[in-house]
Amino acid sequence: MIVEIKVPTPGESITEVQIANWLVSNGQQVTSDEDIVEIDSDKATLSVAAGAEGKITILAEEGATVEVNSIIATIDTEAQGSVSEKKTTTAAPTKQPEKVATPKADTTEIKTPPPSTSETMELLHASPLAKKLMEAHQVSEKDFIDFYKHYRIGKKDVEFFLENKDNVKTERKSASAISSSWKGNRDLQKTNMSPLRKKLASRLVSVKNETAMLTTFNEVNMTPVMELRKKYKDAFKEKHGVGLGFMSLFTKAVTEAMAFFPQINSQISGDQIIHFDYVDVSIAVSAPKGLVVPVIRNAEILSLAGIEHAIKELATKARDNKLSLEEMQGGTFTITNGGVFGSMMSTPIINPPQSAILGMHNIVERPIAVEGRVEIHPMMYIALSYDHRIIDGKESVGFLVKVKELLEQPERMLFGSRTPQEILLDL
Repeated sequence: MIVEIKVPTPGESITEVQIANWLVSNGQQVTSDEDIVEIDSDKATLSVAAGAEGKITILAEEGATVEVNSIIATIDTEAQGSVSEKKTTTAAPTKQPEKVATPKADTTEIKTPPPSTSETMELLHASPLAKKLMEAHQVSEKDFIDFYKHYRIGKKDVEFFLENKDNVKTERKSASAISSSWKGNRDLQKTNMSPLRKKLASRLVSVKNETAMLTTFNEVNMTPVMELRKKYKDAFKEKHGVGLGFMSLFTKAVTEAMAFFPQINSQISGDQIIHFDYVDVSIAVSAPKGLVVPVIRNAEILSLAGIEHAIKELATKARDNKLSLEEMQGGTFTITNGGVFGSMMSTPIINPPQSAILGMHNIVERPIAVEGRVEIHPMMYIALSYDHRIIDGKESVGFLVKVKELLEQPERMLFGSRTPQEILLDL
């Protein structure tokens, strides 16, 4: 029996998509629950499962633009396809670790800082099917790293390494060859813009043309936040199972400041202004397919741990191109962190139909005046871009100053922006 694979509908008003990546090769044997292709729309990247078991015949090439509900492949359930994969990945040896007692002389532990999330992602190169199995069994990248750190290397492992090291070196060389591949020729290449990039470009241009965008700046002494994080990060992670980052503290500060400046959390709709009694914070994330802004719902009632869990989940989905349309729609305010790329100062562009966006930047030690003395502190520039049609300068500057105050005195986030002393004196 021949089963047709059709392009699903990614969302309303979307009539065509682009074939981003075939996860299988033509003529390969596939299973019913196996993801076979990734498609790009102007809003998200979606994976399509085979839905049947058999030999697949691919009808649409990568990069091709196809209409929704069109046939892009067929599966012959009565035929036997090849078992080779389109993309060969280096697999780990399948033998079980040997249970051998380690001599006491070798038990000295060298303490090294745990790899960050970005470092962990670079260490692993998992196939789409492997990622799906990891999600099904709730296995994280960190679990793999921890396992192999305690795995006793045996003879078979060394032989496996010797057989495959050249392939790994070749991949690394190709990745690093970009900076040293200039040959002085005059060649050029043209590639089609993805639907997501087209939509992003259109929205950014419309924002510049249709809003009265203005940006105000301030700087934050990050010493209190960094000391708080340093003191409690281990206990925080042990209790909540997630690290304590700067993004959750900034998100909390933003939601608290909006209680004093609700106009920041509003939007223009025709001749009306929409005011929200909740804060859905969009977090700008750099994904493989481009910039996406997944939304943390009701951030104003979440704890720091709740915000961190939401950020981790959304960032993981963004990296794997698994974000749904619902997870990227409906934000009322956006936070973007250019500091992770080393940005010192920038003017972020508003994410329509929102009216404001907060930009975080790099943390750099600088000399500042503190009570008549010159001290060196870790400082960060922050920027608020806003739509001057509904947000006045007084509100934008006041909001940014309030965010600065909350970050420089984190305890204020617990008492409605008042210090314990002000509460005691009923001020």
